[in-house]
Amino acid sequence: MNRIKALSVLDGRYARLTEELQDIFSEYALIKYRVFVEIQWLKFLAGELGLVEVKDSDMPKIDAIAKDFNAESALMVKEIEKTTNHDVKAVEYYIKRKLAEAGLASIGEWVHFACTSEDISNTSYALMLKKGREKIVDHLSELLEKIEEIGKRYKSLPMMSRTHGQPASPTTVGKEFINFAWRIRRELSSIKKSDICAKMNGATGNFNAHYFVFPHIDWLEAGRKFVSEYLGVTPVLYTTQINPGNYIAELLQAMIRTASTIIDLDRDMWGYISIGYFKQKLKAGEVGSSTMPHKVNPIDFENGEGNMGIAISVMEHLSVKLLNSRFQRDLSDSTVLRNIGALFGYFLIGVKNTLKGLNKLDLDQEMLEKDIEQNPELLAEPIQTAMRVFQEENPYEKLKELTRGKKITRETLDTFIDGLEKVPSDFKKRMKELTVDKYVGLAEKLVDRYFSEI
Repeated sequence: MNRIKALSVLDGRYARLTEELQDIFSEYALIKYRVFVEIQWLKFLAGELGLVEVKDSDMPKIDAIAKDFNAESALMVKEIEKTTNHDVKAVEYYIKRKLAEAGLASIGEWVHFACTSEDISNTSYALMLKKGREKIVDHLSELLEKIEEIGKRYKSLPMMSRTHGQPASPTTVGKEFINFAWRIRRELSSIKKSDICAKMNGATGNFNAHYFVFPHIDWLEAGRKFVSEYLGVTPVLYTTQINPGNYIAELLQAMIRTASTIIDLDRDMWGYISIGYFKQKLKAGEVGSSTMPHKVNPIDFENGEGNMGIAISVMEHLSVKLLNSRFQRDLSDSTVLRNIGALFGYFLIGVKNTLKGLNKLDLDQEMLEKDIEQNPELLAEPIQTAMRVFQEENPYEKLKELTRGKKITRETLDTFIDGLEKVPSDFKKRMKELTVDKYVGLAEKLVDRYFSEI
C-alpha cells in the first residue's frame, strides 16, 4: 500500500530498481551519516587533540552510538526535531542523550564542538556521494561489460550505416557498439577519479571558535587530518560556511555526459529494432500493445531514455545551483541537496533498463544482409575516390549523376567502371571485385585495438 500511494515513482513503481539506494540517500541515511560524523569528531577531539578525557574502556560505548544506529534510532531523532525544528541540532541532542545513557554525560558538551551545522551536513553528503558513486560505478561497469561483449561478438559482421537516416558506407555491428563502449568507459573513468570533498572549519570557514578557545592547536592541519583520515575524503580549505559544491558539480557533469551517451545508445537500439536489425526475446505473458497483439515494443530502451532525461535535468540544476550561495551562507542549497538521491535513482533506473534491453536483443543477420545486397550504390564512395586518385574527370559529379537518389544494380556499376579511361585495368578489376559487405574499412581492427588498449 505504501508503494501504491508513493508520490514518486522512485519509491513506488520503480522501488525494486532503487531500493539499494535507500540506505545511502534516504532521510534515515542522512541522519545516520550525521551521527557518524559527530561521533568521529568527538573521537578526534579526544584521541587526536586530547581535548576530551575519555577512558579507553569507554570508547566502544561512543562507537556504539553510530554503529548501532538504525531506523528506530532515526525516528527518535525526528521526534527530537519536532521540538528543535532543526535537524542537525536534533542529532546533537540525540547523541548527548545516548552518552548520558552510557554514563558519559560529562562529555556531552563536546558533541558538536565548534561546529556549524554545515560542517556535519557537508561531510555527511560527501560520504553519501562516495557510497552512491560506488553503486553507479558498479552498474555502469556491468552495462559497459555487456556492450563490450556484443562489440566483440559482432566485430566482423557487416552492417549498412545510416547517416541522416539514409544508407551510408558500411560498418560492422561490433564497431558500432564499441563506439559506445569507448565513450562510456571514458566517462566512467572520470566518475571514478572525481574527488569527493568536505570541509570542517566552522561557521564561516575560518576556524574562528576553534582558534579562540585553543589558539595553540594547528587547526588547519587538524581540519585536514579529520576530513582525510577520519572520513576518508578530500579536505576543502577555502570555503564560507558551506562547502562550495564544485566537486559535486564535477561528478554530476561526468554523470550528465554518461547519461546523454546512454540516451544516444537507447535511441540507436530503438532505431535498429525498428528497422529489423535486432529482434527482442519474447517473455511469456508480456503484452506489447493493449490493442495490437503482434507488437513487441522496445520499452526498456524507451524507459532508459526517459529516466536518463529526468536524471540529466536534475543533475544540470544541481551542478549549477550548488555553486551559488549568497554571501557566506543561504539555505537554498540545503533543500536542493535533499534531492540528490532522486537523481541517483533516475540514473540507476536508466542504466538498469538499458542493460535489460541489451540482454533481450537477438540479431537478425538476414535483415542486415538484405540491406547490404539491396544498396550497391554504397560503393559510389570508393569508386569516386579511386577516380580522383587516377585523375578521371569530374569523379564526384559522375557518380552523383549515376547514383544519387537512385537504386542501381551491380551491373550498372560494373558498366560504369568499364567506361573509365584513366583507371588502370588491374585497379578496375579490384573495383569490380569489391562488394558492399567487404567495404568496412578498418572496423574490425578498430574493435581489436579497443580491447588491446583497455
